[in-house]
Amino acid sequence: MARFFLTMFWALLLALPARAGGDGAAAIPDLVRIPAGAFIAGSDAAEREAAYRLDEAAYGHSVTRDQRWYARERKRGPIETGAYWITRTPITNAQYAAFVAATGYPAPDVDRSTWKSYRLIHPYARTRRFAWRDGRPPKGRETHPVVLVSHADAVAYAEWLGRRTGRRWRLPSEIEWEKAARGTDGRYFPWGDTFDPQRLNSHDAGPFDTTPVGAYPDGASPFGLLDAAGEVFEWTATPGGAGYFLVKGGSWDDKGCGVCRPAARHGRPAGLKHILIGFRLVADAPAP
Repeated sequence: MARFFLTMFWALLLALPARAGGDGAAAIPDLVRIPAGAFIAGSDAAEREAAYRLDEAAYGHSVTRDQRWYARERKRGPIETGAYWITRTPITNAQYAAFVAATGYPAPDVDRSTWKSYRLIHPYARTRRFAWRDGRPPKGRETHPVVLVSHADAVAYAEWLGRRTGRRWRLPSEIEWEKAARGTDGRYFPWGDTFDPQRLNSHDAGPFDTTPVGAYPDGASPFGLLDAAGEVFEWTATPGGAGYFLVKGGSWDDKGCGVCRPAARHGRPAGLKHILIGFRLVADAPAP
């Protein structure tokens, strides 16, 4: 009987929307449950060819094809997972702010010289609308996904949330992220096989900026995951080479959007603080 009531307590708690406590206590992000079982992961030649054609139509050149961006994707096929919980959306500025306020952890930002060392195409001036001031997120962006966070920053937030809730939180593996984002049938995008720029925040039809999380409900995955395509790339726990971790999902800066497919993958340096990268978390099942 005690186990029954504890299970019901967690079910009700997880159904509540994320909220910040007055004392800076942990906001529990809204979660969706991913059931155990197999799903179709990775891509085949047909999917990769479709992705290259989307990119070529959007950009008017064949850079992604010439550089073989999608050639190293996992071979399409079934993979089994256990059951797990994953946050419905990327972690927001407001949720991350509770962590910063409670711990004094450095707020998201990057200095000019560090940004220059990344050798990215975005000018430093563009980072300023995402940078925090006095430990607080930019006004009006509280419900936008947090960015300018390194892999270690995401892990630190997860560990803090675990201490505050008594439950283990962590970055998802690439496979966990991909299953939640595409469902079980191997579809190209969270909503199906046909790209639709109205279903995600990408440079095709979006504002060339982050938006409040969950603003594209028609882009939900079969499990109810939101913003899995576009919005921001998301850190995973899966290494992508020495000192690198895989990121998934595409961003507001991308067009096409071959890179927005759940099968797409590429590595980024663990220390990178990018305006295009945020994260979401997995929560382990509550103890019986």
